[in-house]
Amino acid sequence: MLPFLFRSFRRLETKVHELNYLFWECTLRCNLSCRHCGSDCFASSKDLDMPLEDFLKALDTLPKPDRKKPSAKHSRRVNTDTLTVVLTGGEPLLRPDIDQIGRQIKLRGYNWSMVSNGFLYTEEMHRRLMASGMSALTISLDGIGDSHNWMRGNPKSFERALNAISIAAKEKHLDFDVVSCINKRNLPQLEEIYTTLLNLGVKRWRIFTIIPIGRAIQEPDLHLSNEEMVHLMDFIQEKRSKSSPMEVTFSCEGYLGKYEEKVRPVRYFCHAGINIASVLIDGRICACPNIDRDVFSQGNIYKDNLYEVWENKFQVFRNRGWAKKGICKDCRQWRNCLGGGMHNWHGDCSQVLSCHYRRTGNR
Repeated sequence: MLPFLFRSFRRLETKVHELNYLFWECTLRCNLSCRHCGSDCFASSKDLDMPLEDFLKALDTLPKPDRKKPSAKHSRRVNTDTLTVVLTGGEPLLRPDIDQIGRQIKLRGYNWSMVSNGFLYTEEMHRRLMASGMSALTISLDGIGDSHNWMRGNPKSFERALNAISIAAKEKHLDFDVVSCINKRNLPQLEEIYTTLLNLGVKRWRIFTIIPIGRAIQEPDLHLSNEEMVHLMDFIQEKRSKSSPMEVTFSCEGYLGKYEEKVRPVRYFCHAGINIASVLIDGRICACPNIDRDVFSQGNIYKDNLYEVWENKFQVFRNRGWAKKGICKDCRQWRNCLGGGMHNWHGDCSQVLSCHYRRTGNR
Protein backbone atom coordinates (compact mmCIF):
# COMPACT_ATOMS: atom_id res chain seq x y z
CA MET A 1 0.00 0.00 0.00
CA LEU A 2 1.30 3.46 -0.86
CA PRO A 3 2.36 5.51 2.22
CA PHE A 4 -0.28 8.24 1.79
CA LEU A 5 -3.05 5.64 1.40
CA PHE A 6 -1.84 3.82 4.49
CA ARG A 7 -1.82 7.03 6.52
CA SER A 8 -5.45 7.60 5.51
CA PHE A 9 -6.29 4.05 6.60
CA ARG A 10 -4.51 4.60 9.93
CA ARG A 11 -6.45 7.82 10.57
CA LEU A 12 -9.74 6.05 9.91
CA GLU A 13 -8.81 3.11 12.18
CA THR A 14 -7.85 5.56 14.92
CA LYS A 15 -11.15 7.46 14.58
CA VAL A 16 -13.24 4.28 14.73
CA HIS A 17 -11.00 2.57 17.35
CA GLU A 18 -12.79 -0.75 17.24
CA LEU A 19 -11.58 -2.99 20.07
CA ASN A 20 -10.12 -6.14 18.51
CA TYR A 21 -7.80 -7.47 21.24
CA LEU A 22 -8.26 -7.30 24.99
CA PHE A 23 -5.27 -8.63 26.95
CA TRP A 24 -5.89 -9.90 30.47
CA GLU A 25 -2.83 -10.09 32.70
CA CYS A 26 -4.46 -12.87 34.70
CA THR A 27 -1.39 -13.70 36.81
CA LEU A 28 2.12 -12.43 37.47
CA ARG A 29 3.26 -15.81 38.75
CA CYS A 30 5.67 -17.59 36.44
CA ASN A 31 7.51 -20.92 36.46
CA LEU A 32 10.51 -19.43 34.64
CA SER A 33 12.76 -16.43 35.21
CA CYS A 34 13.32 -14.93 31.78
CA ARG A 35 16.09 -12.40 31.23
CA HIS A 36 13.91 -10.20 29.02
CA CYS A 37 10.77 -10.17 31.16
CA GLY A 38 9.17 -6.73 30.99
CA SER A 39 6.82 -7.56 33.89
CA ASP A 40 9.61 -8.85 36.16
CA CYS A 41 7.63 -12.00 37.01
CA PHE A 42 8.62 -14.64 39.56
CA ALA A 43 7.21 -17.97 40.79
CA SER A 44 5.84 -16.17 43.84
CA SER A 45 4.35 -12.80 43.00
CA LYS A 46 3.35 -10.07 45.46
CA ASP A 47 0.32 -9.53 43.24
CA LEU A 48 -2.40 -12.11 43.73
CA ASP A 49 -4.12 -13.56 40.67
CA MET A 50 -7.11 -11.47 39.68
CA PRO A 51 -10.33 -13.35 40.47
CA LEU A 52 -12.12 -14.48 37.34
CA GLU A 53 -15.37 -12.87 38.44
CA ASP A 54 -13.67 -9.47 38.64
CA PHE A 55 -12.47 -9.68 35.07
CA LEU A 56 -15.81 -10.98 33.82
CA LYS A 57 -17.59 -8.06 35.46
CA ALA A 58 -15.37 -5.71 33.47
CA LEU A 59 -15.78 -7.74 30.29
CA ASP A 60 -19.56 -7.56 30.65
CA THR A 61 -19.45 -3.77 30.32
CA LEU A 62 -18.65 -4.20 26.62
CA PRO A 63 -21.85 -3.81 24.59
CA LYS A 64 -22.85 -6.65 22.33
CA PRO A 65 -23.62 -5.54 18.76
CA ASP A 66 -27.10 -6.13 17.39
CA ARG A 67 -26.48 -8.06 14.17
CA LYS A 68 -30.08 -7.37 13.09
CA LYS A 69 -29.37 -3.63 13.27
CA PRO A 70 -25.87 -3.07 11.90
CA SER A 71 -26.21 0.69 12.18
CA ALA A 72 -27.04 0.54 15.89
CA LYS A 73 -24.98 2.60 18.31
CA HIS A 74 -21.73 0.90 19.40
CA SER A 75 -21.86 -1.67 16.56
CA ARG A 76 -18.56 -0.43 15.18
CA ARG A 77 -16.80 -0.35 18.55
CA VAL A 78 -17.04 -3.93 19.82
CA ASN A 79 -17.79 -6.91 17.63
CA THR A 80 -17.93 -10.43 19.02
CA ASP A 81 -16.81 -11.70 15.61
CA THR A 82 -13.52 -9.81 15.81
CA LEU A 83 -12.75 -9.32 19.52
CA THR A 84 -10.29 -11.79 21.03
CA VAL A 85 -9.50 -11.95 24.74
CA VAL A 86 -5.81 -12.81 25.17
CA LEU A 87 -4.68 -14.43 28.43
CA THR A 88 -1.19 -13.36 29.39
CA GLY A 89 0.96 -13.03 32.47
CA GLY A 90 3.20 -14.32 34.00
CA GLU A 91 2.36 -17.80 32.84
CA PRO A 92 -1.41 -18.29 32.41
CA LEU A 93 -1.16 -22.08 32.74
CA LEU A 94 -0.30 -21.66 36.42
CA ARG A 95 -3.92 -20.72 37.04
CA PRO A 96 -5.88 -23.79 38.19
CA ASP A 97 -9.10 -22.32 36.78
CA ILE A 98 -7.75 -21.95 33.23
CA ASP A 99 -10.54 -24.19 31.84
CA GLN A 100 -13.26 -22.17 33.54
CA ILE A 101 -11.73 -18.91 32.32
CA GLY A 102 -11.86 -20.09 28.72
CA ARG A 103 -15.40 -21.40 28.98
CA GLN A 104 -16.73 -18.21 30.54
CA ILE A 105 -15.16 -16.02 27.87
CA LYS A 106 -16.48 -18.29 25.13
CA LEU A 107 -19.97 -18.29 26.65
CA ARG A 108 -19.99 -14.51 26.25
CA GLY A 109 -19.41 -14.90 22.51
CA TYR A 110 -15.75 -13.88 22.41
CA ASN A 111 -12.81 -15.77 21.00
CA TRP A 112 -9.97 -16.32 23.43
CA SER A 113 -6.29 -17.06 23.07
CA MET A 114 -3.20 -17.39 25.22
CA VAL A 115 0.49 -16.50 25.30
CA SER A 116 2.57 -19.21 27.00
CA ASN A 117 6.17 -20.25 27.56
CA GLY A 118 5.05 -23.81 26.82
CA PHE A 119 6.66 -25.39 29.89
CA LEU A 120 3.37 -26.85 31.18
CA TYR A 121 1.80 -27.42 27.77
CA THR A 122 1.18 -31.17 27.54
CA GLU A 123 -1.18 -33.27 25.41
CA GLU A 124 -3.64 -33.35 28.30
CA MET A 125 -3.46 -29.58 28.75
CA HIS A 126 -3.96 -29.10 25.03
CA ARG A 127 -7.15 -31.17 25.07
CA ARG A 128 -8.48 -29.25 28.08
CA LEU A 129 -7.84 -25.87 26.46
CA MET A 130 -9.34 -26.85 23.12
CA ALA A 131 -12.41 -28.21 24.92
CA SER A 132 -12.73 -24.81 26.61
CA GLY A 133 -12.85 -23.08 23.24
CA MET A 134 -9.32 -21.74 22.78
CA SER A 135 -9.00 -20.41 19.24
CA ALA A 136 -5.42 -19.10 19.12
CA LEU A 137 -2.11 -19.72 20.88
CA THR A 138 1.37 -18.20 20.92
CA ILE A 139 4.37 -20.10 22.31
CA SER A 140 7.84 -18.62 22.76
CA LEU A 141 11.04 -20.15 21.40
CA ASP A 142 14.15 -18.06 21.96
CA GLY A 143 16.89 -20.14 20.40
CA ILE A 144 18.13 -23.70 20.05
CA GLY A 145 19.21 -25.66 23.12
CA ASP A 146 21.31 -23.69 25.58
CA SER A 147 20.55 -20.30 24.06
CA HIS A 148 16.84 -20.75 24.80
CA ASN A 149 17.56 -22.18 28.27
CA TRP A 150 19.87 -19.24 29.03
CA MET A 151 17.13 -16.81 28.13
CA ARG A 152 14.46 -18.65 30.12
CA GLY A 153 16.56 -19.59 33.15
CA ASN A 154 15.68 -23.29 33.15
CA PRO A 155 17.70 -26.22 31.69
CA LYS A 156 14.52 -28.05 30.64
CA SER A 157 12.80 -25.08 29.04
CA PHE A 158 13.91 -25.75 25.44
CA GLU A 159 12.77 -29.37 25.56
CA ARG A 160 9.39 -28.39 27.03
CA ALA A 161 8.86 -25.53 24.56
CA LEU A 162 9.69 -27.76 21.60
CA ASN A 163 7.21 -30.37 22.82
CA ALA A 164 4.50 -27.72 23.21
CA ILE A 165 5.15 -26.39 19.72
CA SER A 166 4.96 -29.90 18.28
CA ILE A 167 1.57 -30.46 19.92
CA ALA A 168 0.06 -27.13 18.91
CA ALA A 169 1.36 -27.19 15.33
CA LYS A 170 -0.61 -30.38 14.65
CA GLU A 171 -3.92 -28.87 15.72
CA LYS A 172 -5.94 -27.92 12.64
CA HIS A 173 -8.50 -25.92 14.61
CA LEU A 174 -5.99 -23.57 16.24
CA ASP A 175 -4.56 -20.28 15.00
CA PHE A 176 -1.01 -20.91 16.18
CA ASP A 177 2.27 -19.04 15.94
CA VAL A 178 5.72 -19.08 17.52
CA VAL A 179 7.35 -15.89 18.75
CA SER A 180 11.10 -15.40 19.22
CA CYS A 181 13.12 -12.69 20.92
CA ILE A 182 16.25 -12.31 18.80
CA ASN A 183 19.41 -11.34 20.66
CA LYS A 184 23.18 -11.64 20.33
CA ARG A 185 23.21 -15.29 21.46
CA ASN A 186 20.55 -16.67 19.14
CA LEU A 187 21.17 -14.42 16.13
CA PRO A 188 23.65 -16.96 14.65
CA GLN A 189 20.93 -19.63 15.04
CA LEU A 190 18.32 -17.94 12.84
CA GLU A 191 18.59 -20.52 10.08
CA GLU A 192 18.51 -23.42 12.55
CA ILE A 193 15.47 -22.03 14.35
CA TYR A 194 13.74 -21.55 10.99
CA THR A 195 14.45 -25.14 9.92
CA THR A 196 13.40 -26.55 13.29
CA LEU A 197 10.04 -24.78 13.24
CA LEU A 198 9.46 -25.64 9.60
CA ASN A 199 10.06 -29.33 10.32
CA LEU A 200 7.56 -29.18 13.20
CA GLY A 201 4.88 -27.88 10.86
CA VAL A 202 4.70 -24.32 12.21
CA LYS A 203 2.89 -21.96 9.81
CA ARG A 204 3.87 -18.58 11.30
CA TRP A 205 7.04 -17.41 13.03
CA ARG A 206 6.95 -13.92 14.56
CA ILE A 207 10.19 -12.18 15.49
CA PHE A 208 10.82 -9.28 17.85
CA THR A 209 13.77 -7.56 19.52
CA ILE A 210 14.29 -6.06 22.95
CA ILE A 211 14.29 -2.52 24.23
CA PRO A 212 15.90 -1.65 27.60
CA ILE A 213 12.98 -2.11 29.99
CA GLY A 214 12.39 -4.48 32.92
CA ARG A 215 15.13 -7.06 33.47
CA ALA A 216 16.52 -6.44 29.99
CA ILE A 217 18.17 -3.22 31.18
CA GLN A 218 20.86 -5.30 32.91
CA GLU A 219 21.36 -7.76 30.02
CA PRO A 220 23.69 -6.40 27.29
CA ASP A 221 23.61 -9.71 25.37
CA LEU A 222 19.92 -9.15 24.68
CA HIS A 223 20.46 -6.01 22.64
CA LEU A 224 21.40 -6.16 18.96
CA SER A 225 23.82 -3.68 17.44
CA ASN A 226 22.69 -1.66 14.43
CA GLU A 227 24.64 -4.01 12.16
CA GLU A 228 22.97 -7.03 13.75
CA MET A 229 19.56 -5.40 13.29
CA VAL A 230 20.27 -5.01 9.58
CA HIS A 231 21.34 -8.66 9.42
CA LEU A 232 18.04 -9.66 11.04
CA MET A 233 16.02 -7.56 8.59
CA ASP A 234 17.89 -9.08 5.64
CA PHE A 235 17.22 -12.58 6.97
CA ILE A 236 13.47 -11.94 7.31
CA GLN A 237 13.30 -10.27 3.91
CA GLU A 238 15.07 -13.21 2.29
CA LYS A 239 12.66 -15.73 3.86
CA ARG A 240 9.60 -13.71 2.88
CA SER A 241 10.79 -13.35 -0.71
CA LYS A 242 10.68 -17.11 -1.23
CA SER A 243 7.70 -19.41 -1.39
CA SER A 244 7.60 -21.17 1.98
CA PRO A 245 4.92 -23.00 3.99
CA MET A 246 5.94 -20.90 7.02
CA GLU A 247 5.48 -17.13 7.11
CA VAL A 248 8.25 -15.21 8.84
CA THR A 249 7.35 -11.73 10.01
CA PHE A 250 8.78 -8.95 12.14
CA SER A 251 6.66 -7.56 14.96
CA CYS A 252 5.04 -4.12 15.12
CA GLU A 253 7.89 -2.56 17.12
CA GLY A 254 8.57 0.47 15.00
CA TYR A 255 8.81 2.04 11.57
CA LEU A 256 11.51 0.45 9.40
CA GLY A 257 11.75 2.74 6.39
CA LYS A 258 13.17 0.81 3.42
CA TYR A 259 12.23 -2.51 5.04
CA GLU A 260 8.53 -1.68 5.34
CA GLU A 261 6.35 -4.40 3.75
CA LYS A 262 9.50 -6.45 3.11
CA VAL A 263 9.64 -7.94 6.62
CA ARG A 264 5.96 -7.81 7.59
CA PRO A 265 2.70 -8.19 5.64
CA VAL A 266 1.53 -4.60 6.18
CA ARG A 267 3.16 -1.27 6.93
CA TYR A 268 4.05 -0.35 10.50
CA PHE A 269 1.11 0.63 12.71
CA CYS A 270 1.11 0.65 16.52
CA HIS A 271 -2.42 -0.49 17.39
CA ALA A 272 -2.01 0.09 21.13
CA GLY A 273 -5.00 2.03 22.42
CA ILE A 274 -6.53 2.02 18.94
CA ASN A 275 -7.50 -1.63 18.54
CA ILE A 276 -5.79 -3.07 21.65
CA ALA A 277 -6.51 -2.67 25.36
CA SER A 278 -5.48 -4.58 28.46
CA VAL A 279 -6.65 -5.26 31.99
CA LEU A 280 -3.59 -5.53 34.22
CA ILE A 281 -3.14 -7.65 37.33
CA ASP A 282 -4.19 -4.86 39.70
CA GLY A 283 -7.17 -3.81 37.60
CA ARG A 284 -5.52 -0.95 35.74
CA ILE A 285 -6.75 -0.40 32.19
CA CYS A 286 -4.03 0.17 29.63
CA ALA A 287 -3.10 -0.88 26.08
CA CYS A 288 -0.41 -3.53 25.47
CA PRO A 289 0.87 -4.97 28.78
CA ASN A 290 4.50 -4.03 27.96
CA ILE A 291 3.67 -0.31 27.83
CA ASP A 292 4.70 1.73 30.87
CA ARG A 293 1.69 1.18 33.10
CA ASP A 294 2.65 3.91 35.55
CA VAL A 295 2.60 6.50 32.76
CA PHE A 296 -0.11 5.35 30.37
CA SER A 297 -2.81 3.61 32.44
CA GLN A 298 -6.25 5.03 31.62
CA GLY A 299 -8.34 3.85 34.54
CA ASN A 300 -9.06 0.84 36.76
CA ILE A 301 -11.82 -1.76 36.47
CA TYR A 302 -12.41 -1.56 40.24
CA LYS A 303 -13.65 2.00 39.92
CA ASP A 304 -14.27 2.62 36.20
CA ASN A 305 -16.44 1.15 33.45
CA LEU A 306 -14.09 -0.60 31.03
CA TYR A 307 -16.12 0.26 27.94
CA GLU A 308 -16.52 3.92 28.89
CA VAL A 309 -12.78 4.18 29.44
CA TRP A 310 -12.17 2.64 26.01
CA GLU A 311 -14.58 5.05 24.36
CA ASN A 312 -13.68 8.26 26.12
CA LYS A 313 -10.04 8.02 27.13
CA PHE A 314 -6.89 6.61 25.44
CA GLN A 315 -6.33 9.95 23.72
CA VAL A 316 -2.61 9.78 24.46
CA PHE A 317 -2.55 6.73 22.14
CA ARG A 318 -4.84 8.15 19.48
CA ASN A 319 -3.14 11.52 19.14
CA ARG A 320 0.62 11.01 19.13
CA GLY A 321 1.56 14.66 18.72
CA TRP A 322 3.05 14.70 22.24
CA ALA A 323 5.81 12.30 21.05
CA LYS A 324 7.27 14.72 18.52
CA LYS A 325 10.30 15.57 20.64
CA GLY A 326 13.91 14.54 21.07
CA ILE A 327 15.20 12.80 17.95
CA CYS A 328 11.62 12.60 16.68
CA LYS A 329 11.08 16.37 16.71
CA ASP A 330 12.53 17.19 13.29
CA CYS A 331 12.42 13.72 11.72
CA ARG A 332 11.19 13.69 8.12
CA GLN A 333 9.60 10.28 8.72
CA TRP A 334 7.40 11.47 11.59
CA ARG A 335 4.11 11.13 9.72
CA ASN A 336 4.94 7.48 8.90
CA CYS A 337 6.34 6.57 12.33
CA LEU A 338 4.56 8.76 14.93
CA GLY A 339 7.36 8.06 17.39
CA GLY A 340 7.49 4.29 17.07
CA GLY A 341 5.75 1.69 19.23
CA MET A 342 4.19 2.92 22.48
CA HIS A 343 6.31 0.43 24.42
CA ASN A 344 9.30 2.57 23.34
CA TRP A 345 8.21 5.38 25.68
CA HIS A 346 8.97 4.83 29.37
CA GLY A 347 9.58 6.91 32.45
CA ASP A 348 9.62 10.65 31.79
CA CYS A 349 9.03 10.01 28.05
CA SER A 350 11.60 12.66 27.13
CA GLN A 351 13.05 10.50 24.37
CA VAL A 352 12.08 7.40 22.40
CA LEU A 353 14.13 4.44 23.69
CA SER A 354 14.91 2.97 20.28
CA CYS A 355 14.57 4.32 16.74
CA HIS A 356 14.14 1.34 14.43
CA TYR A 357 14.31 3.59 11.39
CA ARG A 358 17.87 4.63 12.23
CA ARG A 359 18.92 1.24 13.52
CA THR A 360 18.10 -0.51 10.25
CA GLY A 361 20.41 1.53 8.06
CA ASN A 362 18.00 4.20 6.79
CA ARG A 363 19.40 7.62 6.01
